[in-house]
Amino acid sequence: MKFAIACGGTGGHLFPGLAIAELLRGRGHEVLLLISEKQIDAIAVRDRTDFEIKKIASVGMPSIWSPQIFPFAVKFISGFLTCWNLFRSWRPSAILGMGGFTSTAPILAGRLLKTPTFIHESNAIPGKANRINAKLADTVLLGFAECRQYFPAKPVQVTGTPIRTSLRGAVDRETATRNLRLKSGLQTVAVFGGSQGAHGINEAVVAALHHFAMKPVQFVHLTGREDHQFVYDRYQKEGIPAFVAAFHYQMEDVYGSLLAREPLV
Repeated sequence: MKFAIACGGTGGHLFPGLAIAELLRGRGHEVLLLISEKQIDAIAVRDRTDFEIKKIASVGMPSIWSPQIFPFAVKFISGFLTCWNLFRSWRPSAILGMGGFTSTAPILAGRLLKTPTFIHESNAIPGKANRINAKLADTVLLGFAECRQYFPAKPVQVTGTPIRTSLRGAVDRETATRNLRLKSGLQTVAVFGGSQGAHGINEAVVAALHHFAMKPVQFVHLTGREDHQFVYDRYQKEGIPAFVAAFHYQMEDVYGSLLAREPLV
């Protein structure tokens, strides 16, 4: 069979989509990944040669009264036409959208072509895009059963949220520590708020950093693009060892670097 998976825009959409693609590919199916034009997507899939990958134009939907509604409409129409032409020639057996407005055009094109369409919602409370996508899709797949109440008019199946193959195997802690340029033997704290970062989390951690000065602790802090320099500078100022990056797609290194030590006093 042939499956199209729209999964770009954020790591929360992209990486579960990659996990599903890996599973389907392992079962002998053809997979087409549809990603956004964002740099984060290009970085995350640059080494993936096991799938066909296409970029589609997409952007988050602004308020209908915002001047940005016109650029949004242009992008959406462009993305829709790309998907329409692609699906007419490639003929997918089913189309899956992992969330965000990167999924909207593929799901709409699939619906008009009478191809089975699905969306997946990883969160307990769906965002604006998936509330719209659900109206277009045949079936809604959920990471949490609590989310069922938001889709009363659609067939729903609770699937959980898939994880990539690279996160399933054993991770050597020393290798992970070395890959992140951390120190061996220190307690490691990982801080991240998704691929876009989370400004509130970043501010809270930075405000508390002075408590960790001169303690046997180091940080892995994934900040998102906007806060990267600000957060990096604060770790430097406090003299706390840390791996600070806007985005890091090899999360097996992050999880593998977490050393079990006694709690900090």
